[in-house]
Amino acid sequence: MRSFSGNFGYNFRNALIFALSLIITGCSFSESSKSSKSLSESTSSIISSPSSGSDKENEYEKDVSDYTMAYVKSSHPAADYNSFLKGLSDVAEKAGISNWDQNSKTYIAIGKGMKKAGIEGIAYETYKKNFSNADKVKMQNIQEGYDSKQ
Repeated sequence: MRSFSGNFGYNFRNALIFALSLIITGCSFSESSKSSKSLSESTSSIISSPSSGSDKENEYEKDVSDYTMAYVKSSHPAADYNSFLKGLSDVAEKAGISNWDQNSKTYIAIGKGMKKAGIEGIAYETYKKNFSNADKVKMQNIQEGYDSKQ
C-alpha cells in the first residue's frame, strides 16, 4: 500500500510527463505547420515547373521506344517475349518506374518503337499481341503509339 506522499510523487511525476508531452506536441504542431507550408510551396513549384516530371517521363518513353526498336530489329516475331519483358523491366527500373506494366505510356512507347523499327503487317500484329499479352487496352495503347509516330 502506498502512502499519501508516495501517491503524490507518483501522480506529480505522471502529471509532469503529461504536461511536457503537451508542450513538446504543441511545439511539433507549430513546426509541423511550418514544414507543411514549405513542403506545399516546394510541391507547387515542382508542379508548375514544366521540365521536372515531364522530362523524366519523356526520357522513359524514349528509352522504351528505343529498346523496343532494337529488340524488334534483332529478333523474330516468334521470339522469346520473356527476354523482352525482362529488358523492359530493366529500362523502367533505371527510370524509377515501378509499375511499368500497368503504365499506358509504356505501351504507347512500345508502339512508337515498333513504328521506328519499320515493322508492319502480320509481324506487327504478332508483336503487338505478344507484347501486350493480348490485353485489349494495352494493344490499343500500342496502336496509339504506332499511329502517332510519323
